[in-house]
Amino acid sequence: MTRAVAAGLLLLLAVACTTPEPPRAEAGAPENTACAPPQGPPGERLPTTIDVVEQAYFCILGGYYRAPAMDHRDLLVAGFAALTRAMPEAPLSLPALTGDRRADWAAFEAAYRKTTNREDLAVVTLEAMVAALDDNHARWAHDPERPPGYYDGDGYGLGLQVSGDDPVFVSVVEGGAARAAGLRPGDVVENADDPELLRPRYPDARPVELRLRRGDRRWSVTLTPGLYPRDWATLRTVQARLVDDAVYVRVRAFSPDAANRVFRSIDRLRAGRSVTGIVLDLRGNGGGSPLEATRLVSAFVHGKVTSHLCRADDRCEPGQTDDTVPLVGLPLVVLVDWGCASACEHFSSAVKDHRAGTLVGTRTAGLISGPAQPFLLRDNTVLSFPTRRHLGPDREIVDRIGVAPDHFVPPTPEDAAAGHDAALAKALTLLDG
Repeated sequence: MTRAVAAGLLLLLAVACTTPEPPRAEAGAPENTACAPPQGPPGERLPTTIDVVEQAYFCILGGYYRAPAMDHRDLLVAGFAALTRAMPEAPLSLPALTGDRRADWAAFEAAYRKTTNREDLAVVTLEAMVAALDDNHARWAHDPERPPGYYDGDGYGLGLQVSGDDPVFVSVVEGGAARAAGLRPGDVVENADDPELLRPRYPDARPVELRLRRGDRRWSVTLTPGLYPRDWATLRTVQARLVDDAVYVRVRAFSPDAANRVFRSIDRLRAGRSVTGIVLDLRGNGGGSPLEATRLVSAFVHGKVTSHLCRADDRCEPGQTDDTVPLVGLPLVVLVDWGCASACEHFSSAVKDHRAGTLVGTRTAGLISGPAQPFLLRDNTVLSFPTRRHLGPDREIVDRIGVAPDHFVPPTPEDAAAGHDAALAKALTLLDG
């Protein structure tokens, strides 16, 4: 069958997410475009081809919660742009796109096949399409998630955490390149050759040059991401202690059993004491289990809606508090920042909407599009994206916006250098008042 005929047939074809790909010569019947989740662990990794990219394209358009309102051409343009960057020497040109999802895919595929059939370029193309969704819950899992030599508890990156917006400054030095270069909390990052590289993820290993200021001193340093050991104490999901007359609980993630650990910590620390309330520190909490977030909310309010999960047709399913969780019965202050994301924002929006506590700090990350649903691709990799959108209890949009605190207390480089926690101080003042 000639290429011209094959391209014409592609106007009527979509990919099947669970059935083997038919030979091109036999592709005369419409294919099933529905995607299905994995039924078990993925099999042996197979080559990623343009046909896998096609499958992923139609999976996204068939199931992603924003797909009905999306312009599919954004995916194709992003994929083709990545392809041209990977092959600068090739005379690539993307034909005009008409707005028809199937016809435009056929044009895209025809242009692709004229140039290459390399697997690495199919990978680059699909990575760019997923990135074009601009959704932190959309992900294509295809590469090793751990670098070689990884040991449980290791960190990967520059070995630092940054806070603030204007200025950006070092808030925590964990180890690795940052510690070796002598960085300290409070060092102001005056310039970075690529700010996005301040929080690299494996396998990104590109060095980043920073222009730093500490008091009157200014200097430049180049840091290269890598593995570094972390203090085991900082890896504990839940840490608790008494601060003045309040129970302070730091929750780093909503991992399994996180809520129960919080409850046990509160019970232990308040036993036989008169405490003013609970300070729940969720700064830097990147999320985790929505169930754990709901159970934790339920310790402070009963009989309420904690969130809504809505499909593209606006059919929504409300999430309810778990009223089998005993109420704590103490005032609550929650510390939040830009690092509070996903399930952390689920918790924070519920607390704020129902006035179950007071939020102190800065606006949260705005990274809570919806729970990710996995889909198996033909190369035995997994594509995940939200099929439902998360809204707050009052049906407010949190994704890309975040949850605003009741009391805005931004971190400063001076506080970081001095080891002063202004947000915690404000929380204790609120409980004392």
